[in-house]
Amino acid sequence: MLKRLSLSLILSLALSACAAAPAARPEAASAPSPTLSAGMVSAADPRAAQAGVDVLRQGGNATDAAIAVMLALTVVEPQSSGIGGGGFYVRGGPDGTVETLDGRETAPSAATPRWFLGPDGKPIAFRQAVASGLSIGVPGNLALAAQAHQRHGKLAWAKLFEPAIQLARDGWTLSQRGREFLVRSKATAARSKEGAALFYDAQGEPLPAGTRLANPVLASTLERLAKGGAEAFYQGEAGTRLAEIVAFDTPAPHGMSERDVWTYQAKPRDPVCGSYRTFRICGMGPPSSGGTTVLAILGQLEAFDLSQLRADNPVFWHLFAESQRLAYADRERFLADADFVTVPIAGLIDRDYLARRGALISRDATMAKAEPGLAAPPPDGSEPPENGTSHFAVIDSGGTAVSYTSTIEGPFGSGLMHDGYYLNNELTDFSFEPEKDGRAVANRVEGGKRPRSSMAPTLVYGPDGKLVMAIGAAGGNTIPAQVARGIIAVIDWKLPVSEALAVPVLFAPSDTVIIEKGSALEAMIPALIALGHAKVAAFALPLKTNAVAVTAAGLQGAGDPRSEGAAIGQ
Repeated sequence: MLKRLSLSLILSLALSACAAAPAARPEAASAPSPTLSAGMVSAADPRAAQAGVDVLRQGGNATDAAIAVMLALTVVEPQSSGIGGGGFYVRGGPDGTVETLDGRETAPSAATPRWFLGPDGKPIAFRQAVASGLSIGVPGNLALAAQAHQRHGKLAWAKLFEPAIQLARDGWTLSQRGREFLVRSKATAARSKEGAALFYDAQGEPLPAGTRLANPVLASTLERLAKGGAEAFYQGEAGTRLAEIVAFDTPAPHGMSERDVWTYQAKPRDPVCGSYRTFRICGMGPPSSGGTTVLAILGQLEAFDLSQLRADNPVFWHLFAESQRLAYADRERFLADADFVTVPIAGLIDRDYLARRGALISRDATMAKAEPGLAAPPPDGSEPPENGTSHFAVIDSGGTAVSYTSTIEGPFGSGLMHDGYYLNNELTDFSFEPEKDGRAVANRVEGGKRPRSSMAPTLVYGPDGKLVMAIGAAGGNTIPAQVARGIIAVIDWKLPVSEALAVPVLFAPSDTVIIEKGSALEAMIPALIALGHAKVAAFALPLKTNAVAVTAAGLQGAGDPRSEGAAIGQ
């Protein structure tokens, strides 16, 4: 399906904008781990990063700060994430212990594999699905935050809401980037009268950048949740009302029910950990495809001395493209919610398996076709390209890290605003086609199932077991490529994290190689074609990586230079 989706994938991205010795340990981990005297937060919006830092300064820890960031992003970055969506949380202790929580949205219990099929048995149009309750899953971010706080929070729950409440109540300034989303996504952002009234003038034009905005409805919602906990979101009248609003918006006999909302739970999952060189890489397991795909991209390249093939060498980008083609071939067929299908996680990240996959990669030629590597892959689905999301990374003064990715999927999600926030369109991450040739697609819709995601919140540990970096990204299907690029830049090229995130991105989930428009990679198109890549195109990719690293000098963080992201120290 990736090949058949390649054109729509490219258009979507354009619109959204030889064995060798192991590489030397990067400067980020070349000296004994320092005593961390302060914490740091990296987020896609500086006001959200500041919210996290404010919590750290009040004595909060990495979990507290990450929750505060997620809540603040609901206010200042409503197009990408918030309490109307879900997320993945990866926490790493200073002793190397890693745990993960799955706050991914769930399909209503009444959903069947025919959820996105019309009366004629054919998949309905993507935009038709988005602009309806068919696309909305039960939000998971509040349940995730509550469970993380119960396990590891230090400050009182209500304290974590204070920065977001203040932003919503007192106001924030609409950024240029925020206005650009309002311009190109008006049909979604203004689908609800509440959204139209908040972000557009009487003539229906987006408010200008620099406008001071306030969202008193959201402020009241956050105050209620600060006082009543996650129960005030999911239980009782609030949960019933949420279900009724979504069901009313759903053109199907059975939509979301109050029981779907009342019974939602964030789930502890086993982290997916593997190695690259002498480093330990840990991320999120299914329903995320990010953890296994990042490890696959890296593991398949381990036989190549990338320290000698830097970002100015087209051979590196050729190898990076080939490894992505193999990794995404496995991702597309095997990855889905492991509560519903058997996902061969151990096999997909096995070192010997990845070495065999990597042996298929040549320095001077292109594979004719990238196929799944394990036996009996399920049939290929028909998932639309993913969009949106927001990532944030926190390391606190005790050396604990949280890497958290939050999303409502496309810009402004489903466009349905409820209680001051947008509800997600995450169910469109399922395959619209439930089966092929009489065989079930792994990522088809089923009641209570969580759609596959590319989100890849990741932690990197050095050979001595000490934390090196917390990293993750936003940008739909490009996320694993962005994260793998950042890890290679730090480990193999020894770049500081700010330079690592500035390295261009090449995205090759299929036979088409997509390179970042406006980057130095455009000059390498002839070289890539000479290496056998017949389809190479430059597009404005939706890139947004955030990271915090531990160095001999202390903590260093960065936001993606393509975004408004920022890293702020305690």
